[in-house]
Amino acid sequence: MAEVDGVTESVLDGTWSEETDWHALSDVDGSDEEHGAPPQPVLAVVGRPNVGKSTLVNRILGRREAVVQDTPGVTRDRVAYDALWNGRKFTVVDTGGWEPDAEGLQASVAAQAELAMATADAILLVVDATVGATATDEAAAKVLRRAKAPVLLAANKVDDERLLADTASLWSLGVGEPIPVSALHGRNSGDLLDAILDALPETPKDTGGTGGPRRVALIGKPNVGKSSLLNKLTGEERAVVDAVAGTTVDPVDSLVELDDQLWRFVDTAGLRKRVRTASGTEYYASLRTKAAIEAAEVAIVLLDASEPIAEQDLRVLTMVVEAGRACVLAMNKWDLVDEDRRHQLVRELERGLVRVPWAERVNISALTGRAVRKLAPALRTALDSWDQRISTGQLNAWLSELTAATPPPVRGGKQPKILFATQAQTRPPMFVLFTTGFLEAGYRRFIERKLRERFGFAGSPVRISVRVREKKARKR
Repeated sequence: MAEVDGVTESVLDGTWSEETDWHALSDVDGSDEEHGAPPQPVLAVVGRPNVGKSTLVNRILGRREAVVQDTPGVTRDRVAYDALWNGRKFTVVDTGGWEPDAEGLQASVAAQAELAMATADAILLVVDATVGATATDEAAAKVLRRAKAPVLLAANKVDDERLLADTASLWSLGVGEPIPVSALHGRNSGDLLDAILDALPETPKDTGGTGGPRRVALIGKPNVGKSSLLNKLTGEERAVVDAVAGTTVDPVDSLVELDDQLWRFVDTAGLRKRVRTASGTEYYASLRTKAAIEAAEVAIVLLDASEPIAEQDLRVLTMVVEAGRACVLAMNKWDLVDEDRRHQLVRELERGLVRVPWAERVNISALTGRAVRKLAPALRTALDSWDQRISTGQLNAWLSELTAATPPPVRGGKQPKILFATQAQTRPPMFVLFTTGFLEAGYRRFIERKLRERFGFAGSPVRISVRVREKKARKR
């Protein structure tokens, strides 16, 4: 991909015909909706050149983002914007003018539009109502009638009542009822937006908050000091503390005020064995602990800094990562750590915490209260990262520079290209890359590392999913 005037431009090799495979591209890891909120749905705005697509996109966004000029072909690439209507978020993809028999640059522009249609949750076909249905409009409608995504028809440039009658003829395109709008004056834009939300998959309301105290799971192997830490934070003997490992069986919820903010802490039973091999009380304690992690937003993983990092510690961390929760590492019993142990601990952390180098670390002592107040800032940082969303435009501009400097490695004699990227969800942040070929695991890790260097995400896992463009062979 290359960047032109701050707009990410990715041009496909070759063109797509009307026989393009319209089925949705399959998710490599199949986990888009398994963790956290569903992805932000995508609306592709398509149509022949100079029908007012970019003007309509600006009207949908409620701000001037797309470049508008009274000349056909100003928009060439797929450009994505984040939109909000009636409290619901969605992504709008503005495309270049689509023409079925285009050649050269216009063929690449058309291919971009077709790719947008293939990967969208809903498609908005824009037609100039003052001209009526042209041969190009009819060709586009023919293709869209085979699309699996719902199709909306916007009859644009209906600036006054006299042109309303002209929109009836657009029923002949066979893609549903034409919605008369004026992108220039905003006529019926609210009705169009309501229809768009009806066509897109349901997404949660953007409430701007989480509603109640943030949930924190206290987890770690037995006798690492979880209950002692909870008692220190609450200032009372809320949880039973004993030198015998495994004292806590049921999770104990406590409301704790740290830095003038209320948190809901859950003290969980220590994980000693794998759930499948545990028995009796310990088996049910493990199940409850797993449920507490799933119910929490962020986990404080307690490690005994005075002892070598054990397999149980790594297993607890794996549970947090697999659950997609934000994470803070609390190195407990720091008052027992001498200079030699500190040097040894640095080497252990480099080897053992290779899966969570992004986790926030705080050195504490639950017994003496050392640095326990530093947990609150670390929790806030981790949760902010967990909730963080990168705008589609900013993401693609950054990715364009990254891939230009370090392209994906060649695989099978061909070099895959990253066509487009979007953040599909938060909690944890998930990024979907639309590519022309498979990306090696090492290159995905490289992207994640650079993503963290640029945008942060301290304290939160980041997931990267790849969707490979598939295309059917042209029928003879």
